Order: sequence, then C-alpha cells, then structure tokens
Amino acid sequence: MNLSIAARVGMPASGLARGAVLILASEFFLVCSGMVVKYLHGTVSTEQTVFFRNLFGLLLLLPWLWRNGTRALKTDCIHLHFLRSFMGVTAMSCLFYAWAHLPLAEASLLKQTMPLFVPVVAFFWMGERLSWLNYVALGLGFAGILLVLNPTQETPVLNLAVLAGLVGAVMGGSTKVSIRRMRSVEEPAQRVVFYFALFGTLLSALPAGLDWAPLDWNAALWLFLLGITATLAQLLLTAAYGYAPAGQLGAFTYASVIFAAILGWWLWDETLSLLAVAGMFVIIAAGLLVMLGQPRPKPAPTACKAC
Repeated sequence: MNLSIAARVGMPASGLARGAVLILASEFFLVCSGMVVKYLHGTVSTEQTVFFRNLFGLLLLLPWLWRNGTRALKTDCIHLHFLRSFMGVTAMSCLFYAWAHLPLAEASLLKQTMPLFVPVVAFFWMGERLSWLNYVALGLGFAGILLVLNPTQETPVLNLAVLAGLVGAVMGGSTKVSIRRMRSVEEPAQRVVFYFALFGTLLSALPAGLDWAPLDWNAALWLFLLGITATLAQLLLTAAYGYAPAGQLGAFTYASVIFAAILGWWLWDETLSLLAVAGMFVIIAAGLLVMLGQPRPKPAPTACKAC
C-alpha cells in the first residue's frame, strides 16, 4: 500500500482529517489482530505470538525492500528505530497478554488509555507543553478506568492482565511520540515499519525460544493473518502521525472500543456493564480534552541528529 498517494483516492485535504481517517483504519485492523490473539490463546504462547507477528510482518515487507533496494534503509535515526522497537515490543507483549486474558472490549479500553500518556511523554521528550486540559484529561481518564474495571465487584480487578494492559498503554504512548519524532525528520512510513519489524523480530526471538512449542498448520495460518492485520495497522498508524501531532490524533483511536465491543459481542457473547459503558464515555471525553489541549506543533527539525 503506497500511503503517499492517499490524497488521490478521496482522502480529506487537511492534515488532521487525513490522519484521522488513517487512524480509524489502523484501529480496525488492530482490533482484528486482537481477535486473532484471543482465538490463539491456549494454543500459542504470548511470546511466540509476538515473535511470529514481527517475523511475518518482516516477510510481508520484503517485496518493498526488493523494489527499493538497501538504499531505502539508509537512515541517521537508527537509535530511534531501535528504541521505538524496544518500547513497541514491550507494549505489544503487554497488549497481547491483555487481549488473550480479558474481554475484547475491556482490553481495548485499557489500550485506549494510551493517548492520555502521549502528551506526558511528549512533554519530557519533545518539549511540548502540558496545558491544564491535559491534567484534567488524565484525572478523567483514570476515573473512567475505575468505572470500566468496577472496583466494587467481588472479584479483584487489579490482576496481571489489567496491569499488563496499562503498562502496554504507557509504552504504546511512548512509541507514538517516537513515530512523530521520526516522521518530523522525514523518515517514511515504510522504513519506520520495516525497522520495527526487523528489530522486533530480533528482540522477541529469545523470549519465544525460551517458551517454544511446535505449531500446527492452522495456528501458522492464523499467525500469518495476525502479521497481515498488524502490519497494515502499523503502516496506517505510522502514516497518520506524519500528518498531525500525536496529541491531536489520540482521540480518534477510541473508535477501536466500538469495533471491539461489537466484534466481542458477536463472536464471544461479551457484553459491557453500565458502569463500563459510562467509563468508556468518560475516557473518550478525556481523549477529546487531550486533543483540545494539544499545542500547535513546533517547526520540524531538518536533521535527525537534532533529535
């Protein structure tokens, strides 16, 4: 998919509108990835799932490398690519664990706390100031999480899957800021995703090897499908953050909550409680505040060495 021709196929003209459309498509494919992970739970370990997701994603990008040659990999930001991959693999492992052990919509809601952390990470990394709306949004976001998890219920909610989902959200927010940083120095989406798949495969190989189990053809096919959907989500996401600041686009990622709730209900008869629905709207409101409180982006640097 050549994202550089997106404007020629009916995509809105403004940068924010283009980024929003790409984010919506990315979130749909991400939820599809979560469906595959949930389906494979009990058959393939989380470590192997993360490894094969990256490996198949890397294989899917080899035709791009073949067409463009090794010159397409030339970069002055290799340190950012590796850092982004390390954070991304950590976030992916946490997210996959949450997908496997929680209802689809609940895992998606935990993942959607990610935009709340983006301005905080951007403040420390890129010097983007935090407005009072950002602080209000963080408070609302955590209130929404409490409603979704319903701390009054008899079963303790702070289990490992919930904690993994929250850690994944923090790390995922960091990767989104790193994407914005790399796109600000004109790193193309395909190169960013290729290095993520390459380093992600290498970083996830050891954990997968320590927990290795033979795979049948059915599991292999589902893992290949996971590679397709996740790679598409990554390409669309990376392209989106080249059009607008991370904080402005964060609110649009909440579409995945709707996708997950519908598909979870359809495939696994999962439902959300009234408190969870209320929490969902509170978290979405928090995301909208993040978008409103995002400052105008600074002029992009011209050399990656200034990162």
